[in-house]
Amino acid sequence: MRIPQASIVKPELAEESKKLGEMIARLRIARGVKQTEAALRASLSRNTAYRLEKGDPAVAIGQILRYINAIAPGITLIQLVTESDPALTALKIKEQRQRVRGLSAEQLREVDF
Repeated sequence: MRIPQASIVKPELAEESKKLGEMIARLRIARGVKQTEAALRASLSRNTAYRLEKGDPAVAIGQILRYINAIAPGITLIQLVTESDPALTALKIKEQRQRVRGLSAEQLREVDF
């Protein structure tokens, strides 16, 4: 009988696994790599890549490392966790909200219908 890994992992560890999966997904998005392409480069099925990005604790560490290397060759797990990759920095800046300034009286007159 097969026992699902998610049922025997402590909730704290399951949450950490989920966060790691989210970090890997953000790296992939920041690098502009499709999930199917990353899975192919890492010699994984797309289903495994999906489970990995969702934080499935049953995915082997070797598969995780191969997937990260397929997305960003040369990046270490430490660099991923600390978000020191330049692509992640650029994505973070892009996602930041910009302060919206109010329109001047002249600009309001131009927009007035």
